[in-house]
Amino acid sequence: MDKICVVGLGYIGLPTALMLAANGEQVVGVDKDSDLLAKLLDGKITFEEDGLEELFKSAVKCGISFQSACTAAEIYIIAVPTPFDKITKKIDPAYVITAIDSVLDICPKGSIIVIESTVSPGTIDKFVRPAVAAREFAIGSDIHLVHAPERIIPGNMIAELRDNARTIGADSPEIAEKIRQMYATFCKGEIVLTDIRTAEITKVVENTYRDINIAFANELAKICRQDNLNVYEIIKIANMHPRVAILQPGPGVGGHCISVDPWFLVGDYPQLSLLIHEARKINDSMPTFVLSRIQDIIAEKSMKSAKIGFYGITYKEDVDDTRESPTLQLYDLLKLHLGGSAAFYDPMCENVLPGQIADFAEFVAVCDIIVVMVGHSHIRQNKAKLADKIVLDTRNVGIDGAYQL
Repeated sequence: MDKICVVGLGYIGLPTALMLAANGEQVVGVDKDSDLLAKLLDGKITFEEDGLEELFKSAVKCGISFQSACTAAEIYIIAVPTPFDKITKKIDPAYVITAIDSVLDICPKGSIIVIESTVSPGTIDKFVRPAVAAREFAIGSDIHLVHAPERIIPGNMIAELRDNARTIGADSPEIAEKIRQMYATFCKGEIVLTDIRTAEITKVVENTYRDINIAFANELAKICRQDNLNVYEIIKIANMHPRVAILQPGPGVGGHCISVDPWFLVGDYPQLSLLIHEARKINDSMPTFVLSRIQDIIAEKSMKSAKIGFYGITYKEDVDDTRESPTLQLYDLLKLHLGGSAAFYDPMCENVLPGQIADFAEFVAVCDIIVVMVGHSHIRQNKAKLADKIVLDTRNVGIDGAYQL
C-alpha cells in the first residue's frame, strides 16, 4: 500500500484525504494553517457538509494523520487554491508552486505528484515542469506529474466524490493507471485517462459552459424585466424542448469554480474567448442589477428611506461557503449607492459582514425591504414569515407577492 500525502486540507483536499483513508489507503493530510490543523487534531471538521463528520470519524479510525509539513510518500496530491490576477485574468500559480517545492524538499525519487487544483490550460508546462526541473529532478523518472482535477460541489461533496466521473492526465499510461487505481478505491464513476493538457482544459471548459449558460439566463432576466415578462415561466416552457436546458438566473455567480475558471481562458486566449468574456461580464454585472431593482422598488413605493435586509451570504444554498458570493460582491456597492446601513442574515454562517443579525425574527423585524440572495432550505420553510414584508426574491423561492429579478 502506497503512502499518500494530501497537501491542502480545504474544501477539496480534506474530503479527498478522508475518502482515501476511509477506503483503506495510508494517508497523511498536510496544511500550514495552524488553526485548521488544531481543529482536525482535536477531532473537529473545519466546515459543514452532509456526511463529512461521519467520513472524518471513519478516516480517523482507519489511521489518517494530520501535520503541518510534508512527509516522505509515494504519492502527493496537491489541493491548494489557484486564484487569478483580477487585472490580467491569468492564473496565479504561487500556491501550487509553493506546495510542490515543499514536496520536492523531502520526496523520494520515483514519487508521483498529482495536482487536483484547477489550473489554466498549460499551467503545468509553463510553471510546474520548470519548477521541478529547477530542483534538478528528472520528470518521468525522479518525479512523475499527473493532473486529476476535482469535480465536486459544496453541498453534495461526498456523493459526488464517490459517483462523479474523473479525468486523469499523465505523461505515461503506466502512471495514469496507477493513479486510476488509487481513485478507484472510492470512485464509482468512469475514470478517463488522457494527457495532462487535455485534463487541464477539460475541467476549465466544464465550468465555463455552465457560466455561459447562467449568463444567458441572466440576460434573459434583464430582457424580461424590461417588458415585464416572467423569466422563470419562459425558461420553464423553453426547457420542455428536449434539446434545451437553460439554467436559472440569479443575483450573480459565486464559488471558487464557475466564477473563476472561465477567467483562465480569457487571460490565456484574450482574442479567442470573446463569448466567454462577455458571459463573465454579464454574470459579474448581476449584483449591480440587483441594486438597481432595489432602487426601483424604493421609488415605486415612494419610500424616503428604507432599511434593506439581505437574506443569504453564502454563494449557494445550504452550504457555509462564502467564496466570491454575490452578496459579498454587492456589499461594496451598497456603501456607494444606498447609503446608511444594511442588515444581513444567513443561517449557515456567522460574523461574516457588519450588520449581520444572528436571529431570523429580529432580522425580519428590523428590515423594510428583504432581498433574498440565497435559496436556503431555511427560507423556503419560513417564507410565510415574510408575508407582510416587501421582498425582492432573486432566487425564485416562491414568496407570495414578491418582486423578482
